[in-house]
Amino acid sequence: MPPAEVPRWVGLFTPLVFVTGMPFVPLWGVWADKYSRKAVIVRSAAVEAVVLAAVALSGTPWQLAVSLALIGLSLGNTGVMLAMLRETVPPARLGAVFGTLGAAGSLGFAAGAPLAALIVDGLGRPLREVFVVSSVLMFGVTAMLVVVMREVRPAVVPRGATLTLAFAALRGTALDPTSRGLFILFGGALLASQMIGAYMPVLVERVNGSGPGLVSAIGLVVGGSALIGAMAAPVAGALADRFGFRRVLVGGLLAGAFALTVMSGAPTVAALASGATLFAVAGGAVRTTVMALLSRDVPVERRTTTLNLVYVPLYVAGIAGPALGAVLVGGGLARVYEGAAVMLGAFGVWAARWRRPAEGTRVGS
Repeated sequence: MPPAEVPRWVGLFTPLVFVTGMPFVPLWGVWADKYSRKAVIVRSAAVEAVVLAAVALSGTPWQLAVSLALIGLSLGNTGVMLAMLRETVPPARLGAVFGTLGAAGSLGFAAGAPLAALIVDGLGRPLREVFVVSSVLMFGVTAMLVVVMREVRPAVVPRGATLTLAFAALRGTALDPTSRGLFILFGGALLASQMIGAYMPVLVERVNGSGPGLVSAIGLVVGGSALIGAMAAPVAGALADRFGFRRVLVGGLLAGAFALTVMSGAPTVAALASGATLFAVAGGAVRTTVMALLSRDVPVERRTTTLNLVYVPLYVAGIAGPALGAVLVGGGLARVYEGAAVMLGAFGVWAARWRRPAEGTRVGS
């Protein structure tokens, strides 16, 4: 298609995953507990494999749109995996294991881009083949899950109609003070991240200049911070096991606010990379502790369904964050980062002061 039309189509394609996937998110958790957690996880990998093959074969915009929309059918596996881990991991190692699971995804993101660059720039192959390779990898993952992963049934198997159980899960999550508070904290952290996400390359260009070395500078700031953040997530989980989940959660939110403040006024690429790395580490700590607290404090009969809803705030933040950033950027690029820093700082203070109404104790240990 004409290059001028590409940004508009990208904007139209981006929400398709959430539009098709969000209605099913509460259902996957119910189906997992009622029938098979393993089947729900295998389904997710198989759908991704098929979708990536469909993207590789797409020849028109509408074919690509349909292929991308199908990605939504692969959502709803994270909470199921977390619930399985919660019931097989010793409580004293919960933070470290959840941190390792979070690091796995970040490491994949960090390694995927260089691999794609090798295929396209290094080997001179068409972009379509990146999706072919990805599809083959996901078919391999699907086969591995079928052969290696064992079923872990819930301690309490839900009974009743699927829609009734799904609405009960949504209602229970919204009304329970602990899960509601943690969802709000997690949503605030994700909102701040989504506010700045689209502006990272622009900020790097402002600091580095548009001349030689710009691509390498973007890779250093974005890719390097993601890699180090992934490596630090298990460490954050281990610290939470030792010193308390609430302390690490509050520390992660406040450290993220400080990192954004550093990034907003960074004079050099090195300073910007340092701030981005701290922000990635802080984000991993927040994500790990929220997941661990939910898995520990939510009643066992609602554990899978609640954990499966944990990324609903991401869908909301994915829409609201860029819109809020677009409003703030009118006052200058630094205003976006400063606004996100204030937001994270406010949530950090709230997390430190928040008491769970049920017990009158603070979140975490």
